[in-house]
Amino acid sequence: HVQLVESGGESVQAGGSLRLSCDTSGYTFSRGCAAWFRQAPGKEREGDAAIEMDGTLHYGYRIEGRFAISRDSAANTLYLQMNNLEPGDTAMYYCAARVSRCSVDPLRRAPYGNWGQGTQVTVS
Repeated sequence: HVQLVESGGESVQAGGSLRLSCDTSGYTFSRGCAAWFRQAPGKEREGDAAIEMDGTLHYGYRIEGRFAISRDSAANTLYLQMNNLEPGDTAMYYCAARVSRCSVDPLRRAPYGNWGQGTQVTVS
């Protein structure tokens, strides 16, 4: 049984930084692909960043250069370092994991079968 628990979201001013964490249980990063998604009120859930089994990184156009995804396999934790935050980054952020490769469509929501409950980021 896979469990994902996000933390680290809070209210910050524009230009600030945050680091989100996703603690996993019942899942190892060698099994597949892990990612961060965001969902703003009234909008679709969209992928921001993904990391493949072999460590290959994928970023959405919206955040490339400002955010960085990483993982600590020993701690079973996924991270999202968020720099130079903008008001448009305000959203609920979700950690997601899948037991498959993600070299194709790494930021598409549908293939991810495991989700956390989300952590809120508010930028003003």
